[in-house]
Amino acid sequence: MKHVIALDVGGTGMKAALVGADGGLLHQARRPTGRERGPDAVVAEILDFAAELRAHGIDRHGTSPSAAGVAVPGIVDETAGIAVHAVNLGWRDVPLRALLTERLGGIPVALGHDVRTGGLAEGRIGAGRGADRFLFVPLGTGIAGAIGINGRVEAGAHGFAGEIGHIVVRPGGTPCPCGQRGCLERFASAAAVSEAWAAACGDPGADAADCAKAVEAGDVRARQVWQEAVDALADGLVTALTLLDPRALIIGGGLAEAGETLFTPLREAVRRRVTFQKLPSLVPAALGDTAGCLGAGLLAWDLIADATTAPSRRSSPSSPSEVTT
Repeated sequence: MKHVIALDVGGTGMKAALVGADGGLLHQARRPTGRERGPDAVVAEILDFAAELRAHGIDRHGTSPSAAGVAVPGIVDETAGIAVHAVNLGWRDVPLRALLTERLGGIPVALGHDVRTGGLAEGRIGAGRGADRFLFVPLGTGIAGAIGINGRVEAGAHGFAGEIGHIVVRPGGTPCPCGQRGCLERFASAAAVSEAWAAACGDPGADAADCAKAVEAGDVRARQVWQEAVDALADGLVTALTLLDPRALIIGGGLAEAGETLFTPLREAVRRRVTFQKLPSLVPAALGDTAGCLGAGLLAWDLIADATTAPSRRSSPSSPSEVTT
């Protein structure tokens, strides 16, 4: 059976799958990234994991995978196939595509940025399906974005497109590790809300999920922390929609798990801020933590489709329910 390898490399763990031509998941696996052993060990772990997936495909389906797609964090040169830099993994300038191609017997390999790859999946088979223009924004430890245009995700001239977390929403505000002050992710990421709520409630172990629960319980301090985050996020999103004019804003990541505790005030905050702009739909992501892996599979199938100049590159399932587990 024709299939591809899909691999999503995170800061602490890796998710992988063998994906059939119809988008079905033929095999799934997870393992730790092993970053505590250093960047060289992480690269070795990725190569070993990919090789195991290839062997499984041969054993179970009688054929080697046709291609592989790999999503990694940090700065990624997708054209050159180089993992340029990832703070949480410690690597620099890793020729990951070439290493994987060699380890996997010469099959084509696509290397992608984790958020853009997740956005690709959300756009094609998730919450953005049917939208010709969308912006996918996961709210996690930081905030990034994926700009979707007609089934593809825009990387930009230098691979930095979509870095909405570094839009300055509070000039002169909290310093950001990027070197600016007042960046969106310093106010509206899950990490920022956790920090603000821990300070407000006096519990150093409190996090964003605890803040959301306190909001639902009517805690005044929690509501203030939450509203400040929502207002900052709305400012950033309106800047983005003014520039990009998306048909859909897709919000994912840990903070989105609060559901309508987040989405109800956020929709209202965005609505209040728009003037001449066309208000897009604002919806939760549909694929959860499988988005990166599913997107990696789409990257791999795109390689095959592009190489054969097939009339359609979307070898993907007809609905998100076919790919969730």
